[in-house]
Amino acid sequence: MNVMFEPFVDVVPSFFGTLAQGPLTLTIFLHTLIVLPMFWIYRQEKARLEQEG
Repeated sequence: MNVMFEPFVDVVPSFFGTLAQGPLTLTIFLHTLIVLPMFWIYRQEKARLEQEG
């Protein structure tokens, strides 16, 4: 049976160990860390360029 989250057993529960649980966890983490700030920077730069022009 293929489950999304397996029981996470580690001596030291680490942040990266939690991320390595499943593909969904890593995807959500990366989108939060990289993609969302990119949208924010894009809107900021677009507003700056419109202000100059």
